Amino acid sequence: MLIVSQNITNYDIALPKNAIFRVNLAWANSVDELKVILNKHESHAIFLDLPINRTKPPDNKYTLNDLVSILQEYNNIKYLAISNVETGSDLDKYVAVIPSHITIVPKIESHKGIENIETIIKKLEYKERVIMLDHDDLYSNLLKSKLPPSKFTFFINKLTEFCNSNNIILLRTIGVIFSDEEKRITEYVN
Repeated sequence: MLIVSQNITNYDIALPKNAIFRVNLAWANSVDELKVILNKHESHAIFLDLPINRTKPPDNKYTLNDLVSILQEYNNIKYLAISNVETGSDLDKYVAVIPSHITIVPKIESHKGIENIETIIKKLEYKERVIMLDHDDLYSNLLKSKLPPSKFTFFINKLTEFCNSNNIILLRTIGVIFSDEEKRITEYVN
């Protein structure tokens, strides 16, 4: 599974044919802007990434009702990642309303999320179960929780082993794009 960020479209880089197009909702300023993005990429499967309890800018807000209507309207949206999932109950309100053609992807960003991964996964009644790991946020969480940085590898290994043993797809970041061409400074400030 190859997921490519929406920021790739800011450059003259072709989107790989079989790539899933990821839209991080933190970077879409409104529902109307999101619809423009979705219409432009209607030929690709879409992976929406919903920032919940985001602590870094940008932090655009969407109501669950806003998203449900969009999820119902756009059949090419195949995945919805939910940030900062730490328990199975964090997914309850999404599981109740997200259309069945969309796979909910818990985004694990803390040691608590990894410690509770079994209860989180039990909420996902899909043939193909997927979770997403944010390495940077996990590391920051360990420091904030006053856990030793040496636990970072322990938690990543624990999550990886769980996913491998339970036939779960584990999405991890592989590199990023750096550029001196970014001019959207206001995107970082609310």
